Amino acid sequence: MSEGSTQVAKKIIDEPSEDVVANARKDSAEKRNPFARLVLFIRQVVAELKKVVTPTRRELVSYTLVVLVFVIVMMAIVGGLDWVFALAVNFVFGNATT
Repeated sequence: MSEGSTQVAKKIIDEPSEDVVANARKDSAEKRNPFARLVLFIRQVVAELKKVVTPTRRELVSYTLVVLVFVIVMMAIVGGLDWVFALAVNFVFGNATT
């Protein structure tokens, strides 16, 4: 990681959340026309997007693998439970023959 990105991350983490909350309350207390509220919303969206940190390629691959492994494990669990319940239903009600 470069030194510049570390400083940006520290700046975002060190930003006191009390100031953000106070500013939001002050802004919501003021009556604004719809156009001014739209401009305020766009400013807040841009400010939040500036805080986004793009993951590195290694992090992205790691996160993707974690998600894929989790999905495969959950599919195995659900498939296994489905098989067990199907056996139980067939045992209780027998095979349907027409």
